[in-house]
Amino acid sequence: MTSPPSLLLLGRRAAASLIGRGCAGVTDARSGVRSAVPRRFIIDTSYATHFMDFKGSAIPSSMKKLVVTKLSQDFREAVSVRTVAVPTPGDAELLVRNRFVGINASDINYSAGRYDPSVKPPFDAGFEGIGEVVGLGLSASSRYAVGDTVAYFGSGGAFAEYTVVPAKESVPVPSVRPEFLALLVSGATAYIALRRLGDLAKGETVLVTAAAGGTGQFAVQFAKRAGCHVVGTCSSDEKAGFLKSIGCDRPINYTAEDLAKTLRKEYPLGIDVVYESVGGSVLELAVTSLANKGRLIVIGFISGYQTASGIAPFKGGTLPVKLLQKSASVRGFFLPHFVGDYKEALSSMMQMFAKGELVCEVDCGDMAEEGRFVGLESVFRAVDYMYAGRNLGKVVVEVAPPIVGDSKL
Repeated sequence: MTSPPSLLLLGRRAAASLIGRGCAGVTDARSGVRSAVPRRFIIDTSYATHFMDFKGSAIPSSMKKLVVTKLSQDFREAVSVRTVAVPTPGDAELLVRNRFVGINASDINYSAGRYDPSVKPPFDAGFEGIGEVVGLGLSASSRYAVGDTVAYFGSGGAFAEYTVVPAKESVPVPSVRPEFLALLVSGATAYIALRRLGDLAKGETVLVTAAAGGTGQFAVQFAKRAGCHVVGTCSSDEKAGFLKSIGCDRPINYTAEDLAKTLRKEYPLGIDVVYESVGGSVLELAVTSLANKGRLIVIGFISGYQTASGIAPFKGGTLPVKLLQKSASVRGFFLPHFVGDYKEALSSMMQMFAKGELVCEVDCGDMAEEGRFVGLESVFRAVDYMYAGRNLGKVVVEVAPPIVGDSKL
């Protein structure tokens, strides 16, 4: 929606003097007769500094969002659905109508207050979303327009029907597809972690734990592209089949095979690089399985997130000895610490996806007992579904249906 040119030219102060005058009439300079003119109302008094497509996007006066009202690792206990006014974007911000939001293992770390203990409830939940721009500030309009499709991730607020996002933190995408959402955090984590910390070399053996999950699927593909032999752990034959389809050389269904025995038997020289996200006993096994000069990258420890401490028990008493004996290393990766690598990573992945060279598997809950994850309230089911280990790929919730007539969808 385009703002009236007259208002933009007049500026805020002059425009404000016109707003709400109603039908005072116009005086003819020659006759002195005052004639009535149609009354013209401008509803939003800040109209000169932002653009809101109320009619075209049918923006309501209120919306639903998920708010952390109590600190707890139990997402259902910590988070409540609230009805609030739809926010107005500031000068350099976008108002995004969320179509899809991404579910992350760290959602319950956030609801438990583990990232920033100084932040107290209530605060908004959700890290990433994708949708259409339905409002924006004047500065933001230099780069975006109403109707553009964008993806974003940040420090909370994505679990809402509408989210205000800084324009500089938004990523233009060609269409509102959940696959693009999978690249924002999950894909970028695998891409940057392996490139910066993995030091992958052709012919090396790479182990990816939780390989059929949101970020594991990308680690498998990037390691394979680097010319490595890829081993991936998973929890079902269906997931093992998926892993084979994306290039995994040796899927290991740990519900049917003993993971430790399989690694010892088939990889007696050890594993060169481990991309690890489970923690606990799996992390212990990963350390033991490292080859000489092996690198273990810790990107998470999901097995402990639902506990009170957030950390699964780890027997690390012999860790210094094991690392020393093998000249091995353990390296931690947290995506916000690598923002300088993000733009290149996302651009590269978008190009690979466009060329059909990268699989972005998403799980919208089509096989879940209660069906597809549709509507904001289904975020609760989606979190449970992921922690039950049932997902294949990135877990995504469809917040709202597409806008009728949108040719980009």
